[in-house]
Amino acid sequence: MSSASTDPKGAVLDDIDSRPGSVTSLARTVLGAYVRDLGGWIAIADFSALLARLGIPEQSTRTAVARLKSKGVLDAESRGGQSGYRITDAAEAMYLRGEPRIFGFRQMAEDDAWHLISFGIPESERAARHQLRRRLSAIGCGTVSPGLWICPEYLAPEAGAIIAALQLDDYITTFRATTLSTPNSLRAAAAQWWNLPALARRHRSFIDHHRGLLTLEKLSDQQSFEHFVPLLDEWRSIPYLDPGLPQPMLPLDWPGPESVDLFARAQRRCLEPSRRWVRSTQP
Repeated sequence: MSSASTDPKGAVLDDIDSRPGSVTSLARTVLGAYVRDLGGWIAIADFSALLARLGIPEQSTRTAVARLKSKGVLDAESRGGQSGYRITDAAEAMYLRGEPRIFGFRQMAEDDAWHLISFGIPESERAARHQLRRRLSAIGCGTVSPGLWICPEYLAPEAGAIIAALQLDDYITTFRATTLSTPNSLRAAAAQWWNLPALARRHRSFIDHHRGLLTLEKLSDQQSFEHFVPLLDEWRSIPYLDPGLPQPMLPLDWPGPESVDLFARAQRRCLEPSRRWVRSTQP
């Protein structure tokens, strides 16, 4: 087995370290939600103009584009005499993977199955082991013990893709479980296995930052773009970190449902008008 000390390109593209609100993160969001809608290519000047509507200066856009090119998200490509950027095939695959998570939040029912991931990885694969833990956590897996992770069964394909990308199949055994027995309540177990306070803070911050959008009486298509891109950018990491645990396992004051509802209503109100405005800016 070859060492997996560096992530394969497909894993890097998911960029679990992306910081919502940063210029690079906002650029990724615009690419995924709008440039793909244009066919996956955009002129340099037009991309800079879109990000300018979000208050991003041209120099910052150039820096973000350089980072995205280095990560394999964008390639330079000229069309019709215009210099522009094309979303790479690998990045398109990344966006396709992300769409169901971002635009269709999944919530476990009490009788849904669990996926358990047991691993014993040797010290010679320490870097890969570290990456595995980081990436399982980033898709919403919880830690039962250092060598045992848990997630809803519907996350099994994503977990399997991470394991395969890191070339760790030989060290991992997975199980499908329909019953959990814990020393205390399932709510107490969930509090140990997941960092629910940090996740709750993410939900509440999202609500605090964006609830005002729903109170605005009128929005032009352009204003829909200007409001929805920052909202989508902050939201898109939350459905990855939140596995959608069943209600009996969550704190009584869990903010998740309010956060999910806010995003769904904002999406219905703003996504298509904002895309319509972006299309109208293209020659």
